[in-house]
Amino acid sequence: MIPINVTVGEATLAATLDDTIVGRDFAAMLPLDLTLSDFHGIEKVSDLPRAVDTSEAPATYEPAAGDITFYAPWGNLAIFYKPFQPSGGLVRLGTFDGAVDALLQDSSFEIRIERADQPD
Repeated sequence: MIPINVTVGEATLAATLDDTIVGRDFAAMLPLDLTLSDFHGIEKVSDLPRAVDTSEAPATYEPAAGDITFYAPWGNLAIFYKPFQPSGGLVRLGTFDGAVDALLQDSSFEIRIERADQPD
C-alpha cells in the first residue's frame, strides 16, 4: 500500500494507493497538481500528464464511493463520490481513508496529490 495525501484548499485527505502495477505507476507521477471537475454528479475527473500502465488490470471495475480510479479510454483520473456500475476500462488505483466531503464542490477546483511517505 502507498499512502498519499490529497490537498483541497485547507483540507488534507488521506488516501492509499494499491500496491499494484497501476498504483505504483500512478505514484511515480507524484506530486501532481490537478484541476478537478464534476462528471455526471458521480465523480470528479481530471486529465493526467500521461497514461498509467494498466497491463495487468482487470477489464472492468465497479467503483464505490471514495475510490480513486484511472479511466483508460480517456486517460483521466476519476475520483468517485458515489458508487457506480461496473465499467470497462476503469481501473482502481486506491481509495480514500475517510470522508471525501472536501471534494464535493460545484465548480472546478485545484488539488495536489503527493506521497505521504516521502520526507519533506
